[in-house]
Amino acid sequence: MNTEFFEALSLLEKEKGISRDALIEKIKGAIAIAIKRDVGGTDENVVEIDPDSGRFYVAVRKNAVKEVEDPDTEILLQDAYQYDSSVQEGGQIEIPLETKDFGRIAAQAAKHVIRQGIREAERGQLLQKYEDKKFEIISAPVLKVDPVKGNVTLEIEKSETILPKSEQIAGEVLREGERVMVYVVDVVAAEKGPRIMISRTHPGLVKRLFEMQTPEIKDGTVEIKAIAREAGSRTKMAVWSRDEDVDAVGACIGPKGSRVSAIVEELGGEKIDVVKYSDDPQQFITAALSPADVISVEVDPEGAKSCKATVPDHQLSLAIGNKGQNARLAARLTGWKIDIRPESGFYGEDDPKADSKEN
Repeated sequence: MNTEFFEALSLLEKEKGISRDALIEKIKGAIAIAIKRDVGGTDENVVEIDPDSGRFYVAVRKNAVKEVEDPDTEILLQDAYQYDSSVQEGGQIEIPLETKDFGRIAAQAAKHVIRQGIREAERGQLLQKYEDKKFEIISAPVLKVDPVKGNVTLEIEKSETILPKSEQIAGEVLREGERVMVYVVDVVAAEKGPRIMISRTHPGLVKRLFEMQTPEIKDGTVEIKAIAREAGSRTKMAVWSRDEDVDAVGACIGPKGSRVSAIVEELGGEKIDVVKYSDDPQQFITAALSPADVISVEVDPEGAKSCKATVPDHQLSLAIGNKGQNARLAARLTGWKIDIRPESGFYGEDDPKADSKEN
């Protein structure tokens, strides 16, 4: 029996990656608790399991006394002599248990611990598998769509994963059977196993899509420095090239716009502005406000990351954007508070001064 037991533990270690020694320690603890409950003895009962020698030894420890008050923890002194002839009153002796006395208890305890160990190991392996996909893109089939809540169930690694309505691109309609690209935002350990948090609205999705489409980003020549996104509507992305001979913006847009077009199509028509990053705040802010032309950028001398951008009067609406979107995304992309002003200093009725300030 011992041989089969130890062989089973070795097999679990090999197939499931569960540490044999860790399992043995847990089994010893479970047997000790079960033996004390069913057979008695003190908290110091002995459970020894040695896979190298094949030894499986269990003994109940009791105190030798002249008068027994608690038979679970005490034994008459004259009875204790059969286990230890030198024991004295108040001393402690070990009563070895035969397999028939603890075999059933040990088997049940071991079975419970092993089952728990397998579940924990499988959850751990799945968690690691998911962790490896964190911050990556996964293409997954749509299993079902909740017509009431709008949540979409995807199949990822043979498990069902929910894409919440809040993480879907506005206006996008996903159908059962089609495949969809999602970004893995996080992986969370939960009681029933790891939960994978996915999104279609996260800026990371755009970043990964450009990395997939652009060889210059893959090889490190072009770097994505910042992204600001309002999913389903517009994204601004700042890029920079380590090689002066490589046009970072052109590389991302691709020949005849092929690379950016493929990403726009994947995102359901979302507009994407690719601009050149610069360490010079004035140049960066000027680029971020495109497609509007910028005449000048005055940086706040107090260093509050605040500036005034002046644009031609006829481009004020373009610089601010629909409902302030262009200015808002430019501010997020650069990390600067941008106050957009017309060249003439006059704000028309359609372009109130208050609307030109974006954080």
